[in-house]
Amino acid sequence: MTGDLRHLTAPLVDNNPVTLQILGVCSALAVTTSLATALTMSLALTVVLVMSSALISLIRRHLPASIRLIVQITIISALVIVAEQLLSAFAFGMSEKLSIFVGLIVTNCVVLGRAEGFALHNRVWPSVLDALGNGLGYSLVLVIVGTIRELLGTGKLLGFALLPTVADGGWFQPLALMLLAPSAFFLIGLLVWAIRAARPIQVEDPEFPIRTNLGERQS
Repeated sequence: MTGDLRHLTAPLVDNNPVTLQILGVCSALAVTTSLATALTMSLALTVVLVMSSALISLIRRHLPASIRLIVQITIISALVIVAEQLLSAFAFGMSEKLSIFVGLIVTNCVVLGRAEGFALHNRVWPSVLDALGNGLGYSLVLVIVGTIRELLGTGKLLGFALLPTVADGGWFQPLALMLLAPSAFFLIGLLVWAIRAARPIQVEDPEFPIRTNLGERQS
């Protein structure tokens, strides 16, 4: 059981799909202008990820290697369509805000990567835990970035005013940069730096040796 729980906990920080594997960054840049959109996207991706991993693990012994990618993409696409239709039916305004990005879950490297790299080779329960862990790890990054961007960009969080803005007679001047995609890029970069500073084991070895002034090489 402890080994199975490792599949759930490792992707939160130690093997986070965004900060360590650098997967799913495009959607993190696009949907984190507010905490609400970040939460909705996180929920949609996590549900698709868990269900697709469970289904693929369930049929893995009956899946010919020659068509495995086609079958995996078909399963993921079907689940994404269902998620997109449910979102349009019950939260149309949020669906409009997210635009095409829910549909693009099918191309998200996190989803296909876990299906191909884990669910295809493991039992259903570990596959579900692995998918849930990666979904929560992805969600954690989106929530952090979305919270910072909305709070500093508007002074609000989930629509509630937390920082009194100058326009309303307060002291806080919203930072327009936070509502632009480059701010998410910078925030994710800072988050990656902070995690690797705290956990040096995540720092990759340099691709090329560094030369000193004396011409010596250092690893």
